[in-house]
Amino acid sequence: MMKHFLSFLLLFASVSISVSTQAQPVERLIKVIVGTDHDNWTYRSGENVNFSVSVFRNGNLLKDVRIRYEIGPEKMPATKKETITLKTGMTTLASGSMSTPGFLRCIVVAEVEGKEYRGLATAGIDPDKIQPAVENPSDFVSFWDKAKAELAKVPLDAKMTLMPERCTEKVNVYHVNIQNFRVGSRVYGILCVPKMEGKFPALLRVPGAGARPYAGDVRTAERGVITLEIGIHGVPVNMDVSVYNDMMASNLSGYWAYNLDDRDRYYYKRVYLGCVRANDFLVSLPQYDGSNLAVTGGSQGGALSIVTAALDPRVKWAAPTYPALSDMVGYLKGRAGGWPHIFDSNNPQNNTEAKIKTAAYYDVVNFAKQMKVPCFYSMGFNDETCPPTSMWAVYNSITAPKELKLFLETGHWTFPEENELVSNWLMGKLGK
Repeated sequence: MMKHFLSFLLLFASVSISVSTQAQPVERLIKVIVGTDHDNWTYRSGENVNFSVSVFRNGNLLKDVRIRYEIGPEKMPATKKETITLKTGMTTLASGSMSTPGFLRCIVVAEVEGKEYRGLATAGIDPDKIQPAVENPSDFVSFWDKAKAELAKVPLDAKMTLMPERCTEKVNVYHVNIQNFRVGSRVYGILCVPKMEGKFPALLRVPGAGARPYAGDVRTAERGVITLEIGIHGVPVNMDVSVYNDMMASNLSGYWAYNLDDRDRYYYKRVYLGCVRANDFLVSLPQYDGSNLAVTGGSQGGALSIVTAALDPRVKWAAPTYPALSDMVGYLKGRAGGWPHIFDSNNPQNNTEAKIKTAAYYDVVNFAKQMKVPCFYSMGFNDETCPPTSMWAVYNSITAPKELKLFLETGHWTFPEENELVSNWLMGKLGK
């Protein structure tokens, strides 16, 4: 019994982390608090930005603490660096201004008793005016229309296996796999279906980066929504977490760059089409109400939410959180690009014409331009995985009805309140 309980806890932990890709910061003895002199952390181009720094221990300012800081555009070389001692435990750092839209970041590290403690704040400079760096291929729509037409010719071949140990009084839980964009290629996931009589709306949950097991969204299904939580790598999603760790250390290491020089063979083609195929399965279920379908996810899942909503007209609502794969070529234009940072200074091998062209067919910016359904978009300014410059390039490209909720100090993680807002928005749209 204890062995099964511990296995469940490990699985639950992995699923919880998958929602936001990176766990919420752990409380530490020394707290380095960085803020700006504007409550909304937002400035106009050319306006001076002042960062406030406070270092606390036991709720009190820590006197005579040594810090080092650096200030500069996010993900770019710092324009200002210094090491100073805070006599009172606090100070204000004048950083100057930025003449173009973007984000200016201040990172502070305090050294206390041989340990380092870190804090940061990021100022948005006219974020509403950030324009994408990525080009939109002239045949972008026809490329994906052709891919979807080819997908439609492949039999669904859906297989469902009931998981009695995960079923509840109100929900049946299945491990499912369906055929993807070619015969033999599969998409796996956890399906949760309400047991009660009737027809129900459906929600597709798309995953963050990496590989892991999934538990399925039983809680939402208990509210009367069919849910399908999928993986993207064509392997079962109910194996031990060690199997996925081994995969990420071997054949899936760096999967986001596989075949980047060929738009027809790039890794994410099967991923994007797999999301559409997951919807093919959802709408085929006899319990589906035939009308109401939504998609949501964070990070890579945020990207896949937008991609799926753009590719699949059956989707009525999308709720992406801090989307990855956004304006990825930003680095080649002297500013931050989106995860997986395939064009940053650490990856000079990717700066080729073929790879840059391929990336444009998979960049979330170009899918955002195609979206026609309402979108609930949330993110933070301190995200160091999915830089806000890249995420704003996407948001500013959406012409469909959209709502934005900012959680300024969050990095690549979410507050419970943010998760609650996303859930409430989705349930409201799905009539639950």
